[in-house]
Amino acid sequence: MDLNYLRRLLKIFDESSAVELRIEEEGINLRIAKQSSGGTSVQALPSVYQVQPALQQPSSAAPVAPAVAAEPARQEEAPPAPVIEENLHTIVCPIVGTFYRASSPDAEPFTQVGDRVSAGSPLCIVEAMKLMNEIESDVTGTVVKVLVENAKPVEYGQPLFSIRLD
Repeated sequence: MDLNYLRRLLKIFDESSAVELRIEEEGINLRIAKQSSGGTSVQALPSVYQVQPALQQPSSAAPVAPAVAAEPARQEEAPPAPVIEENLHTIVCPIVGTFYRASSPDAEPFTQVGDRVSAGSPLCIVEAMKLMNEIESDVTGTVVKVLVENAKPVEYGQPLFSIRLD
């Protein structure tokens, strides 16, 4: 994030009546909030460092460019890295809609964990704008995990199934 851009943004924010501003840009989440003392607090959370300078507005009428300092974030224990299995394929949702495991509420699901599927086998239905879209497997293998609950909303690109390739 460009320092001049940040300075212009802070100046506009200080002159406005807004009390908080959040921006996400280039992998950085930025939160700017006005404090009751009249100053401005900035928090930016990039992937490795946490930037938390406190910018105080001077008592003089002349605007002064704020100084920005970076401190490394405290090292907290990270959750264990997920185990990545070889020969595991993820089927992702091609559209936004509602996920259904079966063609109707009283029907058996298209597939269960442990079922063997081949390329072209139906796995589920995603309803989008009252249209039922059958989602088919694009690989041959065994269903290891169903990653979405039945009748729940799904997003484009959201993982639906994990399949171990044969």
